[in-house]
Amino acid sequence: MRGTFRVFICLLLPIVALAAGAPDAARAQQQEKRIALVVGNGAYAKSPLATTANDAGLIAQTLQAAGFDVVGARDLDGDTLRKSFRDFIQKAQASGPGTVAMIYLAGYGVQLAGENYFVPVDSNIARDTDIPTEALRVSDYVRQLASIPLKANIVVLDAARAQPFIEGGQQIASGLALVEPEANMLIAFNAAPGTVAPQEPGPYGIYAQSLAEMIRTGGLPLPEVFDRVRLRVNEASKGAQVPWNEQKISAPFSFFERGPDAPPPEAAPDQVAAIRSKPIRDLGVQDAYAAALERDTLPAYEEFLAAYPGDPLAKRVMAIVAARREAITWRRTYRTDTPEAYWSYLRRYPRGPHAADARRRLAILTAPAEPPPSFAMIDYDVPPPPPEEVVYVDRPVLYFSDPDFGFAPPPPPPVYYLPPPPPDFVVLPPPLPVVGLFVLPQPVFVPIPAFVSPPVYVAPPPNNIIYQNIHN
Repeated sequence: MRGTFRVFICLLLPIVALAAGAPDAARAQQQEKRIALVVGNGAYAKSPLATTANDAGLIAQTLQAAGFDVVGARDLDGDTLRKSFRDFIQKAQASGPGTVAMIYLAGYGVQLAGENYFVPVDSNIARDTDIPTEALRVSDYVRQLASIPLKANIVVLDAARAQPFIEGGQQIASGLALVEPEANMLIAFNAAPGTVAPQEPGPYGIYAQSLAEMIRTGGLPLPEVFDRVRLRVNEASKGAQVPWNEQKISAPFSFFERGPDAPPPEAAPDQVAAIRSKPIRDLGVQDAYAAALERDTLPAYEEFLAAYPGDPLAKRVMAIVAARREAITWRRTYRTDTPEAYWSYLRRYPRGPHAADARRRLAILTAPAEPPPSFAMIDYDVPPPPPEEVVYVDRPVLYFSDPDFGFAPPPPPPVYYLPPPPPDFVVLPPPLPVVGLFVLPQPVFVPIPAFVSPPVYVAPPPNNIIYQNIHN
């Protein structure tokens, strides 16, 4: 179907005309515009995905409630997906410097040579060389978005899944590649770099539902939204999934605000701050695990291992460390992009996830595939992996739920790190039947609590019935 159609990307919900008075000049200067592109690809010919279109529908609906002008669609082919990105970037360019732009992509993502790609539903990927032409390189569009002087950019790739396309020949690394966000940008993955999320039956994926829950909580700074998502997903998946995010946003931002009539938090803020400021070694094992997961840094995980080397959770944390260390090592390698860099990687990880990537680049650089007896090793930001760590990355795909590892299930996070989910947002009913081609599913709307509202400075999005009725 490639190139045979151009579709109008439909909004998630029916449009109604809403009259609005013009704000006064002072308020207009303070207004924050919010725009979003939300795509859920699931109808792949090879191994369709059960939840991704529903997940995109849930996120689109949640963002509409938060005042985003949302363009959403499902099951897009390559040409239409590229056009959707171009149109969204043009929309961002016309929106002005007070704009927050968000992209959410659910589907299959793959990495190749340090770049992340999002796969259209009509792709024909059979080998590694097909990826650059059949899939969209995410950085091409992220860099364009970052070049626009906006208030903030949020890019969410709910796409780290075991890819079904390449079955033989040259392997590719699993999951998504560790990347560094541009200025004024947050980038988030549904699973840590180099790892994949398990398949889910639906109706919604754990990551999308957790993200919607945290957005709706209100009053959370943007980084804390995604820190809580990581805790919730790890809890709900029984440790099978560890989301990742990194950000360079300096402007304050929150999806919703909490009113003065909001119920008090489960734990006093000063108590939470005191616990979070403690070294991990001074915490009990359950708190220490939650703290390491919330901080999500290599030093934090290593501090847990130093404090609790014999605890049943240590093996699970070591696997997280192994994946992160390898991802950091590979990022430094492909950024250097010299034969010495790729030989250095192969010296550390001769059968690592990116060993085939390293040999591909060596061939392009007309250098021997195997390291010579002596060469100048490049300097890495992290030490080499200890022998007991290599087992976790000496394989093509890393699942934290791999039964070979026999990991102990993680404990639930303490309430002062993560309160329980709202009762009406634990089990969500399936969305309503889809009514048109490319239109996102419409979830059954769960009203936002009365004490939670979009910030008053958010410019009302045009023709948005959800935004006008978030408490109903």
